[in-house]
Amino acid sequence: MSDKQKSLTYLTKYLKNYKKPILISIAFYLIATIAQVIAPSLLGQAVTDLSAFVKGQGSLGVFYQALAWMAGFYAFNSVATYIAWMMMTRFNANANNDMRKGLFGKLQRMTFRYFDTHQDGQILSLFNSDLDNIFNALNNAFFEIISQSLLFVGTIIVMFVINWKLALSVVATTPLILLLSWIIIKKARVYLDNQQDRVGELNAYINEQLNGENVIITQGLRDQSVAGFKKENAKVREAMFKGQFYSGILNPLVTGFSLLNFAIVIATGAYMIMTKQVSKAAGLGLIVTFTEYSWTYFQPLTQVTSIYSMLQLALTGARRLETVEEQEEENTVPDGKTISGVNDAVRLEDVHFGYTPDKEILHGVSIEVPKGQSVAVVGPTGSGKTTIMNLINRFYDVNSGAVTFDGTDVRDLKLENLRSNVGIVLQDSVLFSGTVADNIRYGKPDATMDEVIAAAKEAQLHDFVMTLPEQYDTPIENGQANFSTGQKQLLSIARTILVDPAFLILDEATSNVDTVTEEKIQKAMDNVIAGRTSFVIAHRLKTILNSDKIVVLKDGQVIEEGPHADLIKKRGFYYKLYTSQMAFE
Repeated sequence: MSDKQKSLTYLTKYLKNYKKPILISIAFYLIATIAQVIAPSLLGQAVTDLSAFVKGQGSLGVFYQALAWMAGFYAFNSVATYIAWMMMTRFNANANNDMRKGLFGKLQRMTFRYFDTHQDGQILSLFNSDLDNIFNALNNAFFEIISQSLLFVGTIIVMFVINWKLALSVVATTPLILLLSWIIIKKARVYLDNQQDRVGELNAYINEQLNGENVIITQGLRDQSVAGFKKENAKVREAMFKGQFYSGILNPLVTGFSLLNFAIVIATGAYMIMTKQVSKAAGLGLIVTFTEYSWTYFQPLTQVTSIYSMLQLALTGARRLETVEEQEEENTVPDGKTISGVNDAVRLEDVHFGYTPDKEILHGVSIEVPKGQSVAVVGPTGSGKTTIMNLINRFYDVNSGAVTFDGTDVRDLKLENLRSNVGIVLQDSVLFSGTVADNIRYGKPDATMDEVIAAAKEAQLHDFVMTLPEQYDTPIENGQANFSTGQKQLLSIARTILVDPAFLILDEATSNVDTVTEEKIQKAMDNVIAGRTSFVIAHRLKTILNSDKIVVLKDGQVIEEGPHADLIKKRGFYYKLYTSQMAFE
């Protein structure tokens, strides 16, 4: 599908629901256009009547009558245009609202892979750049295109009805204008598309730098950060300059031709009078009429060229949004099987997986997590520990082999049912806008306050919450600066405890905290793990010494497994990991 087809597909998808207001708006624009193209002929008639009166061949009454009709048509044009504009503005706001909801809803249905391969800033630019460009275009450009197209066609028809010779003089320069416009638009489209891509990259860079501001400050990298920004900003500046330069040429070009056309019309009218093709009074009226029509004829061309960049940015935005709409969505398996807890075991059976086809991460991994037991996975960075978590919860699907719950492949389970049975405490905890209580009950919005407090106590969070100004009603501030990393982790554990999942995954939950906080988190983890089937991805080995089984991964393969004591006795790879860590404890 071409870029233009993508843009039109996206816009049609959302605008087709507003056929009625669009058709009503077009009807009123048509009425306004009829009034606008008739009015100049009445002006010409008024001039002819006035010329006749000056020569003593007519009366002022006819002149005033023509003026009154002209004023009435212009007034009618204003009223009809206002009604059409009101209709367009209303449907535009509703359509843009649908687009925002559609985009956000689409993002919620997309695969984990999309978010792994796209920067946050690029995704945000879809909302704060592309959708805004479409809104501006629909509110202004779309309005202008409809009204000016009708005016353009109507003006041509009326001109040729009144006098075909003068009509030809008005349109004489049109072929040259269209040729030059086509050449310029072709170049402008390329640069305006590039402009939006560069803006998306700049947003991604800004987002990345803001998220890493602490590292930038502590490492003294502010100058490098600014230098990087200037480099990205220079790309945007260059793209914007070229896009706006080429699209901006159109307006003065058409304006220049419209002024030239005034001279052509006057010369043609004068020639007709001198060659006695029309009387002086009639010729004067025709010249006045067609100079007005010349302005009316070029007005649509001038207006459309002036909003070209706005229109092209909207089409580029629609193309980018349609590209998102085309992305693969998660297979929710609506007709899939369901489970109720873990009654036997969770297993990885000869799993092979790679994030890209050319690089396999896991090579025939088999792990069993029996009901009620805790299995820990350890290994060096890049060994595939977090990848296993991604597969269990179906963030990704295996290339071969299977992940099963009680013998049922997770790909055969309803996705909602699978994830309702799995709870995850991630290494990097996320807090949402709202109060502390809102965050704890995030996965269970209908939880009572007693349940929230009980979960906080079990997660070793309650004492800290009670020291806050408004306790459980304390709002989470922007940036979450009022919570330390460990406190965020405890809140995340409390959130998981409240949901009470049948199977729990702890992804290196103590890797970013101090020793004192680690002890609190460890106690909270012990509480949440007790009697629950769990899978622990560990960085600090002392946190998983009591696990029923420890699986050692290296280079995407299981090389050892068993209880801590047995692995120590083997004096293998796990023994080396453990002794090297304990040397620094």
